[in-house]
Amino acid sequence: MPFFSVIIPVFNRYQIVKHAIDSALDQTFQDFELIVVDDGSTDGSPALEKEYHGRIVYIRQEHAGVSSARNAGLSIASSPYIAFLDSDDRWIPVKLERHAIYLREHPLVKIHQSNEAWIRNGRRANPRLKHLKKEGRIFADSLKLCLISPSAVVMSRRLFDQYGQFDPELPVCEDYDLWLRITLEEWVGLLSEQLVIKYGGHQDQLSFKYWGMDRFRVYSILKLLRNHSSTMNPLHKTQAINTALEKTLILQKGAIKRKKQEFAQRLQEIILMLNNGHYNADAYRCLLEQ
Repeated sequence: MPFFSVIIPVFNRYQIVKHAIDSALDQTFQDFELIVVDDGSTDGSPALEKEYHGRIVYIRQEHAGVSSARNAGLSIASSPYIAFLDSDDRWIPVKLERHAIYLREHPLVKIHQSNEAWIRNGRRANPRLKHLKKEGRIFADSLKLCLISPSAVVMSRRLFDQYGQFDPELPVCEDYDLWLRITLEEWVGLLSEQLVIKYGGHQDQLSFKYWGMDRFRVYSILKLLRNHSSTMNPLHKTQAINTALEKTLILQKGAIKRKKQEFAQRLQEIILMLNNGHYNADAYRCLLEQ
């Protein structure tokens, strides 16, 4: 059994994903399996199976989104620890080695991540203060925005049994959704080194495809409240409600400005739902449908 299972989802990024694959194969720590999940690509990506024969586990599925692709990788992963690598990111060679050392030194920590270097439109960028990664109980901070990067994280396989997998209904912010479920209960560790090179600014990023990203975050908070409201720490519950209200009010203001009156009314229903504590899943599904 390998120590790590590394999962790379790819959709129509044949040339780009090879850099990610190579950066994983070039690790100084070699006790891992590398699973590449082709999410129904229509470019040259199926050639990866032959090009990397014997070095990767290649599986292909009908196009169903990044959540489904990662979940497909999880379904065949055989290791106790899971690492993800996005198709447009790269690891530096010592990344898995550093994680292996951390796990030996912190056997009770079920999820941790490394820092990362950002490249935006070909140039080095510094994260803003609000984006800086943190260690510890980070649920409250994670409500505002996504503070765990898939390409930087290493997780115990058991976390998926405990908290579920990626939500395939979410086309984006699926990682935010999972991190909320996990950070509600778990302590998150941090390696201070920048072990990931994270690339952004290209037009095929999912964040460019969908408007109003906070609607997916509100959906995730409402789902969390619906499933865990009765057992949540009261402070966490208040923080979740207040964050969802803040984001929903901003979305409503934007909908009114764009003269999307029907959506603005649906958002008003969500505001009432947050105030009365009755979370109707059918009522907030509109956040996925706009």
